[in-house]
Amino acid sequence: MVNHIGIILDGNRRLAKRLMLQPWKGHEFGAQKVMKLVDWCSELDVNELTLYAFSMQNFNRPKQEFDYLMKLFVEFCNDEEMIRRLHRNQIRVNFIGRIHLFPEEVYVSMKRLIEETKDYSNHTINFAVAYGGREEIIDAVKKLGRDIESGKVDVSSINEETFENFLYMKSEPELIIRTGGDHRTSNFLAWQSTYSEWFFLQKFWPEFEKEDLVSVIDQFEKRERRFGK
Repeated sequence: MVNHIGIILDGNRRLAKRLMLQPWKGHEFGAQKVMKLVDWCSELDVNELTLYAFSMQNFNRPKQEFDYLMKLFVEFCNDEEMIRRLHRNQIRVNFIGRIHLFPEEVYVSMKRLIEETKDYSNHTINFAVAYGGREEIIDAVKKLGRDIESGKVDVSSINEETFENFLYMKSEPELIIRTGGDHRTSNFLAWQSTYSEWFFLQKFWPEFEKEDLVSVIDQFEKRERRFGK
């Protein structure tokens, strides 16, 4: 039984290039696939998803592509069918990362969706945007440092469990999927993925289908997880 799955949504632009389309069309296909993924995970009783959708390095994308991505984020957050689906299935949405760096319209749309779904507990979707695993740890250290300075935290009390309280997200995925053919972790969940099982797929993200998800889960359930023992 898998409770939490992480996915690096890679390959949108390369699929668009293969189809001889502008790169942002690949991102549009990728967003549509996320909607389908939500349904598949509900059917398969996966309680939590963490999706790597926009890294800190992605801020360096060409302006036209970046602007289209921001437009896509706003449209996604305000899509009426998607919002109805979230409410119907009682899905809580989180955006983890330095989302304050986004344009105001994007930031406001994300915060509104977080607020609208904060009381749901059936399922959770974490969108890792303006995200980096190292950046998450640095931000956690800064928050911890401020609490030490103010006297809220005693240095002698710090351990892994207390440190996790300062991260964007405490939950750890049992398995992580990366589409697109690359075999690297790309700064995704540097803390939380310590004992995650990784699966690397050749398919680009928009090509990912339900049978791929089922196949990965089947392979995961056959693996022996020893946690260093």
